[in-house]
Amino acid sequence: MRTVGRGNSVLNSEHLEQVRLVSWFRKTYPDTRILAIPNGGIRSASQGASLKAEGVSAGVPDLVVPAWLLWIEMKREKGGTVSPAQKDWISYLESIGHQVIIGWGFEDAREQIIKKAPYGA
Repeated sequence: MRTVGRGNSVLNSEHLEQVRLVSWFRKTYPDTRILAIPNGGIRSASQGASLKAEGVSAGVPDLVVPAWLLWIEMKREKGGTVSPAQKDWISYLESIGHQVIIGWGFEDAREQIIKKAPYGA
């Protein structure tokens, strides 16, 4: 597991895997946009309440490729879990015709994206 500094190694490994994936995606598909949903992180109760009032919702996947109706939930390569809120969002998104992948690390996510891409990598 890769870590950065003295921080939480689980969060750092998920962060690094997502950073690597976004970098690869933008180089591989330069005309297709990918964006992160900044839904995670540690916040105060007041910040959490404010964000919830603005529309932030627990469980929304980490990344979205709007042009492909593709959502990506990133997990660390080993030991990650999908929460009930994430399962609920995945079910909802699939029910309205969107695609969702759960990427267990960079390599797995990359392989799944290549399979879902409307054109080759």
